[in-house]
Amino acid sequence: NCFVPVSEIIAVEETELNKKQRNIGRWQKMAKLHGFTVYYVKKARNHRWRCSDVTFWCVDEHLCNQWIQALKELLEMQKSRPKQLLVYINPYGGKRQGKRIYEQKVAPLFSLASISTDVVITEHANHAKDNLFEVNIYKYDGVVCVGGDGMFSEVMHGLIGRMQKDSGIDQNNPKASLVQCNIRIGIIPAGSTDCICYSTVGISDPVTSALHIIVGDCQPLDVSSVHHNNTLLKYSVSLLGYGFYGDILKDSEKKRWMGPMRYDYSGFKTFLSHHYYEGTIAYQPAKHTHGSPRDKETCRTGCNICKKSEKQLAEQNKEHGLKHEEGEEEWKVIKGKFLAINAVNMSCACPRSPKGLSPAAHLADGSADLILVRKCSRFDFLRYLVRHTNQDDQFDFPFVDVYRVKCFQFTSKLSEDNESNVMDIGKKRFGQFCRDHPACCCNIVNSTWNCDGETLDSSAIEVRVHCQLMKLFARGIEENCKDEAAYSQSSIEQLL
Repeated sequence: NCFVPVSEIIAVEETELNKKQRNIGRWQKMAKLHGFTVYYVKKARNHRWRCSDVTFWCVDEHLCNQWIQALKELLEMQKSRPKQLLVYINPYGGKRQGKRIYEQKVAPLFSLASISTDVVITEHANHAKDNLFEVNIYKYDGVVCVGGDGMFSEVMHGLIGRMQKDSGIDQNNPKASLVQCNIRIGIIPAGSTDCICYSTVGISDPVTSALHIIVGDCQPLDVSSVHHNNTLLKYSVSLLGYGFYGDILKDSEKKRWMGPMRYDYSGFKTFLSHHYYEGTIAYQPAKHTHGSPRDKETCRTGCNICKKSEKQLAEQNKEHGLKHEEGEEEWKVIKGKFLAINAVNMSCACPRSPKGLSPAAHLADGSADLILVRKCSRFDFLRYLVRHTNQDDQFDFPFVDVYRVKCFQFTSKLSEDNESNVMDIGKKRFGQFCRDHPACCCNIVNSTWNCDGETLDSSAIEVRVHCQLMKLFARGIEENCKDEAAYSQSSIEQLL
């Protein structure tokens, strides 16, 4: 026996007895049978979902039709379920399997659930982003991207940009209050890296993601805007990394011919180079949040910390106003030499690092975790990196600091020296840089920002977190995913 909530029923269809079934002895002596099949979500290990089914039989045709009608009416009442989707497929990402994955694994499930789709095969970079500014997006219940994190980023930029354009919001204003994007994005993982999918669903699996879309799950997501000189550079939802992770990305981009293995090669090469960078960070603490980066309270389905933090932030903004709050609140300043500067809006968990860069980071609490790794020995830095793969506290080092922030600014030493017009506000807060940088064996002075897997060359940026700016077809990572053995393949005793 298994119990399936209506919210996890995929479809109900009338079923006819086929010849093979009619020949089974137990059916031969009975009158003509009428049946219907219920397709439902079957949960397996490690947050994996599958489509399973069970068929019910009876001799009363009227009773059978009553069941079918009743179940279909219950499904119609699930208003969060999408009926029409816009789908973008990147045929070149990852192992070039996006089109095949969608056609073989996802499209049949959408068809079963009576979801109509308009499919666009992208032909070049920013195809999906540009297209989202042209189509009538309001006739769709969601946008689905088939690809990796890069494809998701493109769709996200298109949707957020379209919403701000339609609302008359200037995205280049770093202090602008952005309009929330209520059109959900679904991610069908088919790329080299699927960090966002892994951190919001718990697994990178196309079928699992498709089923989350079908049942109409909704997970709000914080988005960080990255500006330089009053110009929007990018939006970020996972990792914004300078130093170690920026250098890895920059080097790996030159070796795309190596496939996913390029990240291992570039990571090892970057670790050996051991570059550090000098600069200054100013940040505003996220005082509205109900958690901290080291409290071990992980973000899960229906996270209370996200709900409480959102409510508290809304009350603060309503009481003081965004501009007043920023002008009055204290900025904290840190100067130094850093091997890595990372800001994450989510844990950034992945198969190699099950806990991620910040295990207690939350998806929708209106804050980012700012992680500063100061200059240290190669051995100490290796100890820090190894802790991403085990259960030890990765922040328990004297050279690692972590803060929960709602906005921050960074300026490298070279940028301050050469760009006198970076930001007046930055000059006042940053003051003078320390001048004791010793002679370095390399010629690299500035690193590159890794913004969700894309490079940003600006070394002076302003970052602001926008609480729950967008929504995903996801529900966060469930606390206790039921074991596959708990489900029977033979029958469902109770559906409601």
